[in-house]
Amino acid sequence: MNFSNDAAAARLISRREAIQRAALLLGVTISPSILAGVLQAQPAGGKGAKPTFLSTAQFDAVGAMAERIIPRTDTPGAIDVGVPAFIDLMYGRYLAADEQRMFAAGLAEIDAKCRATTKGGFSQMEPAMQDSVLKGVADASKDKEKSFFHQLRELTLLGYFTSEPVGKNVTHYDPIPGPFQACIPLASVGNVAWTR
Repeated sequence: MNFSNDAAAARLISRREAIQRAALLLGVTISPSILAGVLQAQPAGGKGAKPTFLSTAQFDAVGAMAERIIPRTDTPGAIDVGVPAFIDLMYGRYLAADEQRMFAAGLAEIDAKCRATTKGGFSQMEPAMQDSVLKGVADASKDKEKSFFHQLRELTLLGYFTSEPVGKNVTHYDPIPGPFQACIPLASVGNVAWTR
């Protein structure tokens, strides 16, 4: 048994573990179905994307909600990087049936509240009113382990931070970190040869 090889292998992490660690840093709990989807899906989308699984009204509401969670500032907003298309794909292909029901019920509940007060859906409301509605939904879900708001927040953050535009332009992902240094002593990199 080569102990140094086992120690090196223990330091390597899988993509699944990397996403779980990123979620932990973001304060998000990832359900198994969403984790499976994140590992396989990142649709191209942005402004002008069309829904595949959600209705047009649901898709517009999801887009407006995601944009209130991550609005455009000096960095792109949720809509700019295709978060609504990501949520649509996750909803239709990767959420379990009970998660789909919870998500659809949450959208329907918010839509009913919005139509009762403004005669329009969430996406037609002014941003200040949208923020008020989302704050109310967030406050109502504080003591729950899993709720519509938890799903929405989780999907929005994952869709945003796993998108190519954010990886390239916001988090500045560098697949090969650090400068290239040829012919350096093995001891200076922890006595581990990475090219085995």
